[in-house]
Amino acid sequence: MAWIRTIGKGEAEGELSRLYDQIAPGDAVLDNILGIHSLHPRSLRDHLKLYRTLMHGDGPLSRREREMVAVAVSSANHCHY
Repeated sequence: MAWIRTIGKGEAEGELSRLYDQIAPGDAVLDNILGIHSLHPRSLRDHLKLYRTLMHGDGPLSRREREMVAVAVSSANHCHY
């Protein structure tokens, strides 16, 4: 649970609303790790850009290998996301 009050999908306006629609259209659930960016939509936009570049961009690793690296790093950091 966030300590910072975030802006939910039903309250979002402008750029934040458009980003939410891309991430979690309709009744889809918005992950907390993305919702925490709600007070600064540009950081959400840049977070998504970084994620897409790392996980879907050109590079020597397959998608499966990238996912394995992400799991290993999360485990090393004791992150259960």
